[in-house]
Amino acid sequence: QVQLVESGGGLVQAGGSLRLSCAASGRTSSTYGMGWFRQAPGKEREFVAAINWSGGNTYYADSVKGRFTISRDNAKNTVYLQMNSLKPEDTAVYYCAADELPGFRLSDYRKWGQGTQVTVSS
Repeated sequence: QVQLVESGGGLVQAGGSLRLSCAASGRTSSTYGMGWFRQAPGKEREFVAAINWSGGNTYYADSVKGRFTISRDNAKNTVYLQMNSLKPEDTAVYYCAADELPGFRLSDYRKWGQGTQVTVSS
């Protein structure tokens, strides 16, 4: 089993930055593909970014491309999401997800964290 724990969320003004972290423990061999998703109140959970094991392949939703950067430190079993130029519409609970390969769909991931709240004020 693998456990995922997100951290780094909080309240920030529009235009500001936050860095989310997702620490994996347990059977980390099943975390070759990692992703970030988010869910705003009243909306469905949506894809934000994903990364493969080596970090050489990254994928982003159009809404965050150029503003967010996903990266990973395999020695620390941790994936990061650097969020810059934040907008009020980025407000959501952000979830980390893991599986053997990165993907864009919720069904691509079998392991999920509990989420961390990000609130962007205008």
